[in-house]
Amino acid sequence: MLTKDNVIKTISKFPDSFTLDELVDKLIFMDKVERGLDQSLNNKVHTHEEAKEGLAKWLK
Repeated sequence: MLTKDNVIKTISKFPDSFTLDELVDKLIFMDKVERGLDQSLNNKVHTHEEAKEGLAKWLK
C-alpha cells in the first residue's frame, strides 16, 4: 500500500512542471512495486516452473 510520505517524496522529485498522466503513471508503478514486494515477503509468489506451466496452459 502506498503511504502519504512515499507519495510526497516521489512528487518532490518531479520537475516543477509535469502532466497528470506522468504522475498517475508513477503512482500506479509505485503501487505495483509495493504489491509485488508485499507478495514476495508473504511468500505469495510462483516459481519459474509454475509460471512456465501456467503459460503453457494458456497458450494451448
